[in-house]
Amino acid sequence: MFKEKGILFDVTLCIGCGSCYEACKEVNKLPQTNNDFLKDHLSDNTFTVVEQYGELYARKLCMHCNDPACASVCLVGAITKSPTGAVVYDAEKCIGCRYCMQACPHKIPRYEWGTTHPRVRKCNLCDERVKTGKLPGCVDACPTEAALFGDMDQIIEIAKQRLKENPDKYYQHIYGLEEAGGSHVLVISPVPFEQLGFGSNLPLEPMPEFTMRAMEKIPSVVVGGGAFLSAMYWLTKRKNQIAKEEKKQTNGN
Repeated sequence: MFKEKGILFDVTLCIGCGSCYEACKEVNKLPQTNNDFLKDHLSDNTFTVVEQYGELYARKLCMHCNDPACASVCLVGAITKSPTGAVVYDAEKCIGCRYCMQACPHKIPRYEWGTTHPRVRKCNLCDERVKTGKLPGCVDACPTEAALFGDMDQIIEIAKQRLKENPDKYYQHIYGLEEAGGSHVLVISPVPFEQLGFGSNLPLEPMPEFTMRAMEKIPSVVVGGGAFLSAMYWLTKRKNQIAKEEKKQTNGN
């Protein structure tokens, strides 16, 4: 059984070299999207970015929430939590509703608009690598150990210890520890996180809690809407199946 893992990113140790960016591209077999990685943005072909804020650099990637809003709104279970703690996506189940993109408090998931068979795309915390005992590509490539990977309880303790032992060096908050119910990517920084482009004023309770309260207030709408969408999904699959069978019959004749 896997213990839940996570990443601790220390802004004070990042030198903005882009090794994490390049490693993510390589591990996930993603195409190059910008000659200057510091000018790139999260997209369906870029799962992690490095952004410059004055003399500081900040990494942005999926936060892998403890209780992910994206999974809570997915009608077909295409987004789930792995035993490692990663939030992973199954394109075979996805119906392209893109509710996950609307629900994410960190605005991470991206959609493949430029293909006839689009998928939702984002970092999966190198889930398959981690299950074989390897580090996520971005962590493995970091030359300064600005990114650490390990058991959640260990990286939380390391983050707390660094803040306690260096109160003048760090802004006294661990981003991701409580935001939106907590996540598996934690960040410590010498400045307030809104100065580094991280979402501020996020609720501390998990976003699915809001979903459940809304569903309790409008059960008939939610049930009816869910039934309708489920029916539409079944009908679409059935229509495609019939079309394939008719094509085979036509080719056979």
